[in-house]
Amino acid sequence: MKPFKFTGLMAPVFTPYSYNNGKVNVDAIEPYVNLLKTNHVNGVLVNGTTGEGMLMTTEERMLVTEYWQRSCQKHGFTVMVQIGGAPYPDVVQLARHASKTDVDAVLCLPELYFKPKSIEQLVTYLKGVAMHCPTTSFFYYHIPMFTGVDLHMPTFLDHAEREIPNFRGIKYTSGDLEQGCACLKKGRTIFLGADTILCGAVAVGFDSFIMTTINICPEAAFEIIADMDRGALKEAREKQRLLNARIAEILTHGDWVSAMKKAFRERFPSIQVGITRPPLNM
Repeated sequence: MKPFKFTGLMAPVFTPYSYNNGKVNVDAIEPYVNLLKTNHVNGVLVNGTTGEGMLMTTEERMLVTEYWQRSCQKHGFTVMVQIGGAPYPDVVQLARHASKTDVDAVLCLPELYFKPKSIEQLVTYLKGVAMHCPTTSFFYYHIPMFTGVDLHMPTFLDHAEREIPNFRGIKYTSGDLEQGCACLKKGRTIFLGADTILCGAVAVGFDSFIMTTINICPEAAFEIIADMDRGALKEAREKQRLLNARIAEILTHGDWVSAMKKAFRERFPSIQVGITRPPLNM
C-alpha cells in the first residue's frame, strides 16, 4: 500500500463547468493546477463539497478525477478524491476507479439517506466501501452540518482503525475544537475543514487543512499558520479576524459553495470554472 504523508494546505477544488452548456470543462483543470502551484498549494481534494461531487454523475466524477490526477502528477501534487454521496453501488464503483487511477487517498461521506445511527453502523458502511480500494489510503468525511451524522469522532477513529486496514484519518469539518483536539494522535492525519477556526486549530495541534478559502486566498492561511508557529498570537488573531470578515462578506452573495465559487471567479477570471449547478443558485 502506498504510504500517505501530507501536512499543510490542500485545496478542495471547484469543479469547472462550461458557461455555454453546464458540462464539465476539463480544459480548465491544467491551468487551475498551475495556479495552485504558483500559490504554493500542492494538494487537491476532488469532488468534495466545494467541488459539487454530489451534483455530478458517476461518469463525470470519474472523468474529473482522471484529469486532475493526470495534471497533478506532473507537478508532484497529492490527490484525494471524495467518493461518497451517491447510491452504494456507485460509491463502490468510484472507490474502484480511484484505486485504479492511483490517487493518493479517498475520502468518503456516510450514507446520506439511511443515515448511520451508531459508530458501529458507520464503520460497517465504510469498511464495505474501503475493501474496494484496499491499497489506497482511506479517510472519512465528517461534516455533520450537511450530513446530519454527528457521532463522537475520537471513539469512531479508534474503532475504524481496528476494523479498516487502509483507514488513515478524517476530514474534520466542525466547529467543535474540543472534540477535534481529542482526535489528534500520532500516526493519524486529521484535516481541518473549518476555515473560521484555523487559528485555534493550529494552537491545539492541527497541521493539515482542507478549506475552501485555500482556493481564493491561500496567503491568509499560510500567514496565520506561520504567525502561530512563531508565537505571534496577536498577529495571527488579527489575520483570522480579517479572514472571517472576508468569508462573511463573500457569503452575503449566496450559499457557501455558490458564493465561494463566485469569489474565485472574480479573483481568478482566467480559470473558467463556470457557475454552480442546481439546486445551488449561481
